[in-house]
Amino acid sequence: MSAQTWRVGSQCLLLLALVGSIRSEGVQSCEEVRKLFQGRLVGPVKGLPDSPRAGPDLQVCTAKKPSCCTRKMEERYQVVARQDMQQVLQTSSSTLKFLISRNAAAFQETLETLIRQAENYTSILFCNTYRNMALEAAASTQELFTDVGLYLFGADVNPEEFVNRFFDSLFPLVYNHLINPGVTDSSLEYSECVRTARRDISPFGNIPKRVLGQMGRSLLASRTFLQALNLGIEVINTTDHLHFSKECGRALLRMQYCPHCQGLALTKPCMGYCLNVMRGCLAHVAELNPHWHVYIRSLEELSDAMHGTYDIEHVLLNFHLLVNDAVMQAHRDGQKLSEQVNKICGRPVRTPTQSPRCSFDGSKEKHGMKISIRNGEETLANRRKEFINSLRLYRTFYGGLADQLCANELDAADGLPCWNGEDIVKSYTQRVVGNGIKAQSGNPEVKVKGTDPVINQIIDKLRHVIQLLQGRSPKPTKWELHMGSGGGTVEQVSGDCDDEDGCGGSGSGEVKRTLKITDWMPEEMNLSDVKQIHQTDGGSTLDTTGAGCTAATETMALTLMGVVMLFPGLW
Repeated sequence: MSAQTWRVGSQCLLLLALVGSIRSEGVQSCEEVRKLFQGRLVGPVKGLPDSPRAGPDLQVCTAKKPSCCTRKMEERYQVVARQDMQQVLQTSSSTLKFLISRNAAAFQETLETLIRQAENYTSILFCNTYRNMALEAAASTQELFTDVGLYLFGADVNPEEFVNRFFDSLFPLVYNHLINPGVTDSSLEYSECVRTARRDISPFGNIPKRVLGQMGRSLLASRTFLQALNLGIEVINTTDHLHFSKECGRALLRMQYCPHCQGLALTKPCMGYCLNVMRGCLAHVAELNPHWHVYIRSLEELSDAMHGTYDIEHVLLNFHLLVNDAVMQAHRDGQKLSEQVNKICGRPVRTPTQSPRCSFDGSKEKHGMKISIRNGEETLANRRKEFINSLRLYRTFYGGLADQLCANELDAADGLPCWNGEDIVKSYTQRVVGNGIKAQSGNPEVKVKGTDPVINQIIDKLRHVIQLLQGRSPKPTKWELHMGSGGGTVEQVSGDCDDEDGCGGSGSGEVKRTLKITDWMPEEMNLSDVKQIHQTDGGSTLDTTGAGCTAATETMALTLMGVVMLFPGLW
């Protein structure tokens, strides 16, 4: 062996011996720990040791070796360990929270747009087809859709009451302007008698009942869906701000910051050790998992069931057509209705008057609007489906939360030396427990006692909303419709779509949620072109204004307007 080779070998052995000495005796300086402590805790702290010293006053980070920590440092580390835990919880749930909150806001905004659009449709119907009664009908129309919005977003109003109130208010207008046109009664008492008589003589046939059935089902389903989303956000907010037990706080301190006291500032915990600590700290949170799983499945079932007369988009955008059918039916039966009203209310003292004209400018809705034809259309149902598909990925979120935090945030990479709570080791040798409270009896790192009242409260809320979601999902045969406040009538209605439900469309035709494009349509077409095409097809319904615009034409124009105004980004 040459002298040079011998010298190199001697230097390597000396270096290994030095490393071994440092490894066995501990670090010689606390400078790196001081820097990390000051940086993590923002600003300098007095009394930090320059070199390791005995730490008999330490409560958690005890060791036989000299320590770079003091009692005050340990107390500060314990606070930071809890803060770190909350931070990683919030980070891990941020995508899920954003998914639910963004869609809840988007659904609410879309529902508000649908309500405004349905109200506009109804106002345009009166202005263009029943102009003489339009101004008087405006107040009851606005009141109806205000109540629709209030009910959807959680107010204590009753659909049965506001639907009946709308048709009660509509009958005196139809009676004065269509059944006995040109004159009106000056007596408020007589108008009130006619309004009250509506429920006895049924001038609108079964249409109010159909409207009530459709409104009740679709509004209740959408209201429950929104309430469930808001509860999902509440669950996440609660688990993001948990108060951890004293046992958990000590375990977090030992796992994350006790290595600093031995100068091992960059060391991470072993995977098994991390799992025991996190599964112990999150044992109560893991109890949410089965309920959270059922919650998402129930949301999915309700979303799948919200079609036809359970689809609020379908119901609201077709409401004006049922109103038109109701008015036309009363007009056809005018002579019989007049006789019935005379029997109930008597013959009024009548004076000729000039009815106020409609002030709603429907032309603004129709002119100057171009429609670029596209092959697809985004609907509320499609949005819900996309949301549920994304949410389904989080069905086991709370069951795997501890494992996710260790895998993504905390533990050392496989094969590297790691911290086991006392020292640096090659691997963790203690038993690793499972998730949930029952599995923690053998946890060597964290003692889990009792139950968490906050988590129990959230579980109770989840159970309640699950019952609501499952109760609102129509079954293949029957579905109970709970009308809400104000007496709480219960109606058994068919889950299938039939003529009474209005699924087959009214006499005026339906506003379809999917715009079908035919070969003869040009690339761009304005609403006046649509009107002209429909007139050449011979479409005709009752027109009391002589304005030359048929109700069927208006329906087709309104259909296209609704598509453009509801989803402007698609055009």
